[in-house]
Amino acid sequence: MKFTKYIAASMIALAGLTSCSDSFLETEYTDYLDSEAAGEAAAKNPDVFLNGMWSWMVTYSQTGSGAHDDFGYMGSLHATDMMSGDIVMASSHWFNYDYQMDNHQEAYRRTRCHWLNFYTMIAKSNEIISLYPDGGDTVDKKGLLGQALAIRGLSYLHLIQLYQFASNEDGTVNASAPGVPLILTEADGYTAEEITALSGRNTVGDIMAQIEKDLIAAVENLEAGYKRPNKNYIDASVANGILARYYLLANKWQDAANAASKARQGYSLMPANASGLYDGFVTVNNVEWMWGFAHTTETQTTYASFFSMISNIAPGYAGIGYAPRLIDARLYSMIPDADLRKAWFNGPEGDATQPTSAAQMPYASVKFGHVDDWTDNYMYMRAAEMVLIEAEAYAHMGDGAKAAQALKVLMDVRQPGWNKASVTVDDIHLQRRIELWGEGFAYYDLKRLNKGTDRAYEGNNHLAGYDIVVPARDKRWYYQIPLSEIQENDLINEEDQNPL
Repeated sequence: MKFTKYIAASMIALAGLTSCSDSFLETEYTDYLDSEAAGEAAAKNPDVFLNGMWSWMVTYSQTGSGAHDDFGYMGSLHATDMMSGDIVMASSHWFNYDYQMDNHQEAYRRTRCHWLNFYTMIAKSNEIISLYPDGGDTVDKKGLLGQALAIRGLSYLHLIQLYQFASNEDGTVNASAPGVPLILTEADGYTAEEITALSGRNTVGDIMAQIEKDLIAAVENLEAGYKRPNKNYIDASVANGILARYYLLANKWQDAANAASKARQGYSLMPANASGLYDGFVTVNNVEWMWGFAHTTETQTTYASFFSMISNIAPGYAGIGYAPRLIDARLYSMIPDADLRKAWFNGPEGDATQPTSAAQMPYASVKFGHVDDWTDNYMYMRAAEMVLIEAEAYAHMGDGAKAAQALKVLMDVRQPGWNKASVTVDDIHLQRRIELWGEGFAYYDLKRLNKGTDRAYEGNNHLAGYDIVVPARDKRWYYQIPLSEIQENDLINEEDQNPL
């Protein structure tokens, strides 16, 4: 399969990043140990494997293209966010084809970026899972195994939504539709022949079942006493958060509500001050952040980075005016004046007091700030998302009152005085669009809720030519499998390709 060549290429690329610490790739010492001894060694020093994972997720130019729109996990999230219409590009630059919804074909770099990013995360997870065919028998082993299972489940959760409509028009799981390859290990209970057979297009139902299995096992392992050293790592709260995301996609509403509620226990929602709601979303030390990556001067990637693209305050591509990021005018108009999050964005008149010309523009985002040495932290999960999942789950169950009660936990610190007795799924979707703006959720929400995007409304602020209407379930909402995968995977051919 192509993914094996991707992994080899990625190891070479990472090896060239000497500033990211040689320890990220120092796994060779296990080559001369039997599997049991290797597992023991890994449990004693999990950073050998996990730092490689966290490093890969923030690596620039994973495909070797040198392109500045290829910077790992957050690059993938930003590319899909640009498709939603909630973010406006003030001028054409990196990610413009994503913004135009014309970057999903088989020969294009974007689909290779997604495929390589997530299948390498899966391969790195499988390295760890293979060490424990009988499961972990100590807290340290369970902690390492649980994190690997969580990352593998998360990766398949993204892949199945990127390369297929995981839901039918009525919202039920599109179980029989062709999905993506399943790359598993003998430690999962499969023979080598069975593993090879799974490298074709498994059904959506098969992928969903594996995601659920991985994430449930991740939670069980991480709840066995594992304590993470910092928020770069995954603990039981994060694994429950990923599980809640899965249950939302799978229409398992009560399970989604339960997992989300459990995930956010022990976290506070950020207050409306300079160390909370207005801290620029740059630090994992924010009380609401559940999981992220604390960049150092050795790991940051300057222009080829999330903050270069999203922050109008940072001296990156957005901030220096090449492609400032704005909020969609209609979405801005839907944010009440009493909502404290409205200060994340300029109004139609702009704001001359902001520090850069990009941040002074009408509708410019000032949600994301900047740290002088580019060590802006990457955010992967926070407690507000869990509140929103819980509320949406109850709304799907038809209990608008309970949904409102759940949502009020967030709204009390976002819009004082908010006190609705009942809310709908659409009400909560609007709150997700506001709260999670720019964080990588908009595309996935539109797909699972079977919504399209309309940027052609009168008074829109989108670039000419990008003010398009894309209905729900349009083929532009999914990606084609990379051409290189079809060429080199004997179990996937042109007839298996997603149609244009």
